[in-house]
Amino acid sequence: MTSPKNGQKIVGLAPNREHSFYGRDIVSVKQFSKQDLGYIFTVADEMRGIVKRVGATDLLKGYVLANLFYEPSTRTSSSFIAAMQRLGGSVIPIHGVQYSSVSKGESLPDTIRTLECYADVIVLRHPEMGASEIAARYATKPIISAGDGIGEHPTQGLLDLYTIYSELGTIDGLHVAMVGDLRNGRTVHSLARLLRMYDVSLTFVAPEILRLPDDVKGELTEAGRPVREMGRVEDAIEEADVLYVTRVQKERFADLRDYEAVKGCYEITPELMSRAKQRMALMHPLPRVGEIRYDVDDDPRAAYFRQMENGMYIRMALLAAVLGKA
Repeated sequence: MTSPKNGQKIVGLAPNREHSFYGRDIVSVKQFSKQDLGYIFTVADEMRGIVKRVGATDLLKGYVLANLFYEPSTRTSSSFIAAMQRLGGSVIPIHGVQYSSVSKGESLPDTIRTLECYADVIVLRHPEMGASEIAARYATKPIISAGDGIGEHPTQGLLDLYTIYSELGTIDGLHVAMVGDLRNGRTVHSLARLLRMYDVSLTFVAPEILRLPDDVKGELTEAGRPVREMGRVEDAIEEADVLYVTRVQKERFADLRDYEAVKGCYEITPELMSRAKQRMALMHPLPRVGEIRYDVDDDPRAAYFRQMENGMYIRMALLAAVLGKA
């Protein structure tokens, strides 16, 4: 059976070619249409049903995932591993690249070419923006981005959008407010780009030095989604159907004095949540470092752990889809 990427063989693959996800790299949310999103969400619903009913399936038995993480990760890495294992596949976990040939100076293209000798799909997290696109250029097997630098985090964007739909039953007509480090938050960039395809109102709450990048704002404006910016979450929470909170990312600051000046600028408390709508979703990509108080966790509107669970279903759907088994 031939790979659609360059004609090389993928041994043992019996793909479903009816959908364009077969053999496809997942490196940016810009590549998705609304039809694509509907397809992935439908498959994710099916994966949720499988897990709830029987725990796992042998859909990807015999397939191997290489999980290549150049940056620390708990949720994304674990959910990809769990997704592949629940689908019956195997995982090569590479989380400490300082113990790999990368520490010897091996280039990213050579690392990718090596891993695809053993794996059918590669998940990559990298600190440099655009690294996933570079990897995809050299790979003959599907590359799935698990985040690169301050650029994008496409699978997080998908699970976030899926969570909004799961929590509120719709996406069109909602008011979504994003709070925190909007400059460096790749999760925000990916979700905002997905939301531009829907009839939503968007508010961005951040200190001046952490505001949404101009290129993302430009894309939203071009799509007819006006951008409203403000500095206080108190001014946004009453109208929000979705409050998407992010941490201030210390690792992205060149000058730690700038980080110290803004690290505690927002905190979601029970008192603040008392001003929110009775039916809304409070989300966070996690980890949190003080942005949401622990005594908010019992609020039924706190969706962030359901959001994390949804990540496994979305990644199960993507793995099955790019390997032609969805």
